[in-house]
Amino acid sequence: MKAIQYCFIVCFFAYSSSNWAQSVHQFNIYHDSDYSNHFASANAIKMGFMSALESEKNKLENVEFNFLEMDHRGNSNRSLLHMKKFLKDSKALFILGGLHSPPYIKNRTFINRGQILLLVPWAAGGPITRYEHGSNWVFRLSVDDTKAGYRIIQFAKEARSCEQPHLLLENTPWGKSNERTMQDALGKNKAEVTWFNWNTRLKKSKLILREIINAGADCIVFVGNAIEGKYFTQAMAEIDKTLQKPIISHWGITGGNYFDMTKQYLKEGIELNFIQSCFSFDDLPHSDSVKKAIKSAKKLFKKDFDVETLQAPAGFVHGYDLGLLFVQAMTQIEATKNIASTRESLRHSLENLNSTVDGLIKVYSRPFSSKGEDSHEALGLEDLCMAKYKDNGSISIIKNKG
Repeated sequence: MKAIQYCFIVCFFAYSSSNWAQSVHQFNIYHDSDYSNHFASANAIKMGFMSALESEKNKLENVEFNFLEMDHRGNSNRSLLHMKKFLKDSKALFILGGLHSPPYIKNRTFINRGQILLLVPWAAGGPITRYEHGSNWVFRLSVDDTKAGYRIIQFAKEARSCEQPHLLLENTPWGKSNERTMQDALGKNKAEVTWFNWNTRLKKSKLILREIINAGADCIVFVGNAIEGKYFTQAMAEIDKTLQKPIISHWGITGGNYFDMTKQYLKEGIELNFIQSCFSFDDLPHSDSVKKAIKSAKKLFKKDFDVETLQAPAGFVHGYDLGLLFVQAMTQIEATKNIASTRESLRHSLENLNSTVDGLIKVYSRPFSSKGEDSHEALGLEDLCMAKYKDNGSISIIKNKG
């Protein structure tokens, strides 16, 4: 396990109720993400979160954060190893999650029993934040699959006039959680389902699509990531144009270099839409909050950050807003030499934020609480929109109507 360390010191005015001014505190932030296969999402999350710390550096004092890139490569067991390492680290404050849901669904009991504070800016699997056997240590600011399926199916029906959708889902806990929500959204008219595995390539993708189209589907509802999404998109493009169907996708495809691999097919007329949260840097004029985020990102990532060509922008947006909530929670606690005690204080503070936070997506007012199924979900159905790629690879949001 190789970790790349980013260290930056934030020095600012302390709140009178905190003890940050008394000494320098060093904390490690573990970024458990797929830097190998879905680098775009991992990098966007990192840039977003670190930019939030930079933009809010007037709210803490004498704190040093070490940002550790922990590459789990999409493997739940590697993610578990990172969690075990985290528990042995006397400076480890929290884990920042990545794109994949399976590591956090599979290891959910270990996370909560081990009191591992996990902040999730991407992974959308419904069960991740729903722990009913004690204190919940997982907080999410992202798409939530208990809601995403409703928005996706609504769009398929209303915007694409899709009367017979076919669910094409990856065979993982993430895919299965989406199947439950989407079938519920469809009501009595349940959809046929085809499951595919990771690393499904072009030949298999063609066979699957032919079977789906021959069965009478008039659109494909896709839940998968960039690698498999590329092959299914290519397979659709190589089918006779009279047989091609719209693809309405979850946002997993946006976490890698999907656009670069498929832009030729999209330009040829493949219809593709996917879910996102309802924020875009295209919305002009930029508010002061947006300008602040851009300024901080450009300061830290001069060569890598460009709002026009930002890859996996949801990672940046969610990472940034989650970073703002984290900073607010930090201002409400007092650090101790006992890292477990500090983590517990931070968890409690996240559930009891005492000030509103002006983020990119919205103004957050007590986004987390200690009770209710959605208590650790910062976004709701009203914050979810559908989107499409523009010709340059940037993402254009289709705003919800009502």
